[in-house]
Amino acid sequence: MSTLETQSVSKIYHMQGSEIRAVDAVSLQIQPGEFVALAGPSGSGKTTMLALLAGLLHPDDGEVLINGRSLRTMRKAELAAFRLTHIGFTFQSNNLVPYLTVRENVELMLRLNGALDQQGRARAVELLTRLDLGKRLDNLPSQLSGGQQQRVAIARALVHEPSIVLADEPTASLDTSRAHQVVSTLANLIHEQGRAGVMVSHDLRMCAYADRVLHMEDGRLVEEAVTA
Repeated sequence: MSTLETQSVSKIYHMQGSEIRAVDAVSLQIQPGEFVALAGPSGSGKTTMLALLAGLLHPDDGEVLINGRSLRTMRKAELAAFRLTHIGFTFQSNNLVPYLTVRENVELMLRLNGALDQQGRARAVELLTRLDLGKRLDNLPSQLSGGQQQRVAIARALVHEPSIVLADEPTASLDTSRAHQVVSTLANLIHEQGRAGVMVSHDLRMCAYADRVLHMEDGRLVEEAVTA
């Protein structure tokens, strides 16, 4: 069974009498330990697709399934709880809480899940150390570089051991060197931990770290490439 699957999923908007198919009958499967990049020009539907995968938007047609469970059939409270447990998300802006330390920002996800125990705290420190932030545990986000902040966001997305990890343009505000470091680290962790990972990116250089690249255009998947 795929960790993440969509079955002819669509998102349709109606504006001034016209129909806009932001995502148009997209079907895909992503296996545990697989890192997939979603690429395409601005307006191609890739960010809408990511929001559908995260359960932040409801599809008008089709199904999004995580571990075989359909997000479409869940009630609002059930979906929120499921998302909190099974999905890790990193954003273009890292969305760190400015008055919490590095350690506290990562532990916040565990606290929200009711899993802030000794094992969870140890896992947070282990992840941050792996991300070369072991000496920054008590720093505030304002004391970190952009690349360091994004690595904190990666640790926060992984610490609760989600089934899938979604990243929306995680390198948008980084220089090239830091961007490569962030994406390569994210890819390595997804592979090692057996998560299903999806990254939206407009930068094809970053897509080289993915196992597959799915190209979108006008809401549809138009091409798939396997990276070497």
